Formats: sequence, structure tokens, C-alpha cells
Amino acid sequence: MKNSCIRSFAAVCLAGAIVFLMTACIGKPELGNNLISNDEDNTRMVRMYSPMEKTQPGVDNVARSASDKTVVMAEEALGVSVNYITYTAENYQDKTYDEVALDRARNDMDDLYLLNPDVIKILGEEGKLMDLSELESAKNLRDVVKTANVVNGKLVAIPQEVVAYGLFINKDMFDKYNLELPETPEDFLECCRVFQENGIETPVGANRWWLETFVLAQAYADLYNGGNTETEIAALNSGERKYSEYMRPGFEFLQELIDRGYIDAKKAYVNEAIDGEGADFLAQKTPIVMAYWGAANAETAYGNPDFNMLVIGFPSSYGQMPVMSITGFAVGANAEHAEDAMRVLDVMVSDEALQVYSETNKVISPSKNVEVECIPALKPLNDRINENVYVLGANAGMKLEQWGNTCLIVRELLNGATVDECMAEFDRLQEETLE
Repeated sequence: MKNSCIRSFAAVCLAGAIVFLMTACIGKPELGNNLISNDEDNTRMVRMYSPMEKTQPGVDNVARSASDKTVVMAEEALGVSVNYITYTAENYQDKTYDEVALDRARNDMDDLYLLNPDVIKILGEEGKLMDLSELESAKNLRDVVKTANVVNGKLVAIPQEVVAYGLFINKDMFDKYNLELPETPEDFLECCRVFQENGIETPVGANRWWLETFVLAQAYADLYNGGNTETEIAALNSGERKYSEYMRPGFEFLQELIDRGYIDAKKAYVNEAIDGEGADFLAQKTPIVMAYWGAANAETAYGNPDFNMLVIGFPSSYGQMPVMSITGFAVGANAEHAEDAMRVLDVMVSDEALQVYSETNKVISPSKNVEVECIPALKPLNDRINENVYVLGANAGMKLEQWGNTCLIVRELLNGATVDECMAEFDRLQEETLE
């Protein structure tokens, strides 16, 4: 499980809202192939590399439409034209979206890029991204956004939304057995016990992509909510502390869920996100699944269940814990139109533009000044986020990539590896970063 392999999986493992926004991540085109350009004959132009082309009339793509609105705001305010350089994967060729993004950014082919967290980290460490900290819009960012996107002291990316993961709960089933919503791992185990004793064979519907959220909530609850985050991350990066020290409680908790039959490891190992466990959840055969914020708004996911649904954080020592991941826009350090790209981005992530984006897409804004009007089901998760309680699933400041690595090592556990073997793999990967 070498780092190169890990990186190729990372974007796919960050599949939540990104599954819908960045659907092309699973394909692999060569540079120059499957790239669509909306060229306009305009003197001042900013080239933007992104997963999808600009929304066409009559096409229903809420995420893309929301972003397009902010691009238009920038074009009108600045008198520039944004030229979309688009990755498509309809032929599933040779390179992932992330691999193409790395190639293009390293070769200064574009000005503005929409990047996944692992790519932000790599390019930031290589010095290929501009420092955005002096932008006017950067002053309004939530702390979680700054923490996630600072590399070597520089803010190298800014998102238009924050993706939050949580537990989707059938509240009616909890009420039927007089169960309180779980706060801690112990609470969660007790709820699962009661469900199983009442004939619900597998209380937790799980898939191969998102079980790491259970682990991450356990592993980093204290680091992000009680500890000295910068100091602890520095100790991890230097090898003074081991990632396995943080990860072990989460893996032990996950193993206990498997051992007690609360999670079906064999099904989870092959289940695709939502498609694998979603039908049982909607049919009220299982009371608990995990998913990202946007799934509660999407009719194709869990947006219209026949029961009272609530979305809460994962059980942790700090109570219900949201797990957050963040893609972001970045400007190439040697971009041909860097100055205009910086201005475009500053408009796209301004409070005014983010208000438009959030109202269109119903997501969590990266600006502390923009509040999302969430549906009632999302209120428990949103309340925790507004309290600044969270765990980052991906942090560009950590030398060892977190989400993709944890995702793959969780799969080893599902496939029969012991917790000790999983911890040894974390230690091995950490040693590689220190070489």
C-alpha cells in the first residue's frame, strides 16, 4: 500500500458531496484528451481547470449551477472571461482527475484549479500554489477552512463549501425503543445492542468508502477540540508522535462493532456508498447509516424518507462529532494570469457570492458570516458545526494523508486484518514520510 497507490484512491474516498460535484474522478484521461474548453475571444482571460463544464441551458446540476453563478459574478465585476478547462471521464481512460490536476498544475497549464485535499497538500508542499491569505475574502473564513488548507504557513486553497459527514438516524426507530441519540462510543454500542435484541440483525448500514469517519471522529476529537492542534500536528510530522496512537481507539471501536455483529464486514467491504446500504435504511430495516450533508438534500439519496430522519455527529469522547472534508480553489504560483485569477477567486469566495452559492446548493459555507438555512433533519449536525466542534478528515498540514490512508486501512480491517496489523501499517506509512 504505497503512497502513490494511496493518492490514487484519495479522491474517490472523499466521495460525499464530491461524488456529485466531481463525478469525473473515477476516470483516467490523458492530458489533452477528454478536456473540454469553453474558449471565448476575450483579451483578459482566466483559465480554470475543473471537473465539469459550465452548466448548459436545461441541464439540472445544482452544484455546478451554484458555482457558475459565482463565476458570472466575478466576470461581470472584473471584466474578465473565465475559460473552463474541463476534465471528463466518459471513456474512462488512463488518468484520474487528481492525476491530471497534478500534471497541469506542475506544468503551469492553467490559472485557477478546483482541487481535492490530497492534491492541495502535494502542490502546496511543492510551492506550486499562491498564498491566498491576503485576499479580502480570506478574512471571513471559518477556522476549520484555514486549518485544513494551510501548508507551510500559507493558505493555499479556499473552498465554496464545507462537506460534513454524520450519522443518518431513523428517529422513529430510536423512539420505538426509547433510545436517546448516542453521544459517546458506549452510548452507540448500547443503542446497537437494543436494536439487535429486538430483531434488527445489523443496526449499522455501512459501505467501503465512509467507515473511516467512525475512526477519524475517535482519533482526532481531542486534537481539534481540546488539544494544541498546531503542536500536535508538528509532533506527528516530525515523528515525535505516532498516528497509530491516535488511530488505535477508533479501530478498536470499529472492530468491536464488527465482532458484535452490529456492522456486517463482508457487506461493507463491497458496498458502494449509499447504493449498498441505502435501500435498507429507506425501507427501515436498519436504523443507522453514514453519509455527507448533501445526501439529506438529494432526492436520489436520503432527501425524502418515509420517517423522521435526523443527522448527528459520530460518537466520540467529545460527544456527537461531525467529520469534515474540504475541496478548494487554488491559484497556480506561476500562472500566466495569476493576478486576474486571484481577483476572480476573491469574488467567487466573497460573502456575497457565497451567500448565492449556499442558497442555491443548501450547503455549509466556508465563511463565518454566511449561514446556511438547513432542513430540520440537519439541525443537530449544523448546531455542532456552529459550535466549532469538528474533526478534519483531511488536513493539508499533515505530512501523512489521512482520509485515503484511513479508508484503505479500514478495508484491511474489514478483510480480516487485526487492529495491531492496521496500526503497523500506519507506522510504516509514517516512516515513509520521514525518509
